[in-house]
Amino acid sequence: MGYTAAVITVSDKGSRGEREDKSGPALCALLSENGYKVRHTAIVPDEAEAICKELLLCTDDLGIQLVLTTGGTGFSPRDITPEAAESMFQRRVPGIPEAMRAESMKITPKGCLSRSTAGIRGRSLIITLPGSPKAAVENLKPVLPAVEHGLSMLLSEGSQDCAEPMNPAGGIEHKEIRCKGTVPSVDSWIAEARKSPEASGIGVFLSHHGIVRISSRKEAREGIPTAPVAAMLLTPDFEKVAEAEKKAGMMEGVRYLRLWVNEGRLLVGDDIMKVLVGADTRPHAEKALLTLVETLKKECIHEEEIFRE
Repeated sequence: MGYTAAVITVSDKGSRGEREDKSGPALCALLSENGYKVRHTAIVPDEAEAICKELLLCTDDLGIQLVLTTGGTGFSPRDITPEAAESMFQRRVPGIPEAMRAESMKITPKGCLSRSTAGIRGRSLIITLPGSPKAAVENLKPVLPAVEHGLSMLLSEGSQDCAEPMNPAGGIEHKEIRCKGTVPSVDSWIAEARKSPEASGIGVFLSHHGIVRISSRKEAREGIPTAPVAAMLLTPDFEKVAEAEKKAGMMEGVRYLRLWVNEGRLLVGDDIMKVLVGADTRPHAEKALLTLVETLKKECIHEEEIFRE
């Protein structure tokens, strides 16, 4: 399995250091026991802006696959976690909180009072959980098998390889992110890499950032004048993208690899792809980066330039 996870504790007192956070560590322990890799934790106050900012960091910037919140799902006037989370959803997943409430009702008749919710943003699943350690664990544990299957479906669009974050040959973590309109931050990737188990073996990071330019390939590469480019139709073969990513991850010295590829009709200035390679030495990083980018361009992605009339 090996999916990535984040746990966000929503608590006014916890964020001020007035109360020890026990729910967050309890959820982290449960996730680790079930094979998840907890990449990020945080404590925020019961404020919609703070909750939304943390959710955006986990989903859009860090690309974490399962994002859990704990706290703020009750009836108190400051319990606004479900409303904040739902403002971030692109698609709701009502069955998860329904199942959690059904399981809670087997333990206590007050289980029906939980306002927990769940939804999808990009390629991340967000679930809000109660604030007590006992209730948070009791709600999440029964639905984890279904959550695992849901993540497999969410991440398999384009290629099943996307749901396999570990490279069995090289042992590095690799993720192919595809979410048109959501451009990841290389700085966030590097920050995440520094928290990874491979961080101590990384001596250099190199990145590639492809952008649609106004000059055509023919003009840029061969010096032959053409009309300016107005747009580009980008059609990736994501099965080939995933295979190229996997091969690059097994190259000598590579310790960390992140890849994002756009798709569809792009305008001048839009992002085509982003690649980050972390390796033990610069020569190894350069070789892996150049090999991967060249393979993507020649074998995995079809680019059709549309010229201005």
